[in-house]
Amino acid sequence: MFETDKQTPSIGLTRSPSPEPQMSITPVDMRQAQFSTTLRGFDKAAVTAYLESASEGFEQALRENERLRQEISRMGVALSQFRELEGGIKNTLLTAQKVADDMRENALQESSRIVREAEGRAELLVQKARARVEDVERDINGMRLKRRETEVNLESIVAAVQSTLNFVRERDDREARARDHAIADVA
Repeated sequence: MFETDKQTPSIGLTRSPSPEPQMSITPVDMRQAQFSTTLRGFDKAAVTAYLESASEGFEQALRENERLRQEISRMGVALSQFRELEGGIKNTLLTAQKVADDMRENALQESSRIVREAEGRAELLVQKARARVEDVERDINGMRLKRRETEVNLESIVAAVQSTLNFVRERDDREARARDHAIADVA
């Protein structure tokens, strides 16, 4: 998969137009990666251990992202149901008003009492529905924060790997220059 010569290895993380990134390297790819060896190559055991650790973290992040996606979907359905409930409550209020008007024609005193009771129940239902909608929106915001934290963690892992690769390349370049100077001094 990767060569340890002076070519730059291609990791291949690509982004699609969708909001979710499409990854071409999977945790299984990381676990099964094979590297050719050279005289001054990487320590195979260290690379294998690092890839195993990185693949576990990557796999955990993928599972967490999927769980959060499902949770957001579930919360979206719940939010939809609460919005439908709120519409139903509004319809109930309209119906209660019509009933009140009809009853006012028959008996003003009786209709006044019925309207007060209906409005009190409707207001209580609206307050409960609004409180639940606020709870759901707080949960969704919390999940968004967790998702962002996961993304930041993944970005820091990628940055650490890139930094390590740059360090190793610079060290190899210094060693090659030192070796070239030593050969030139001997000649």
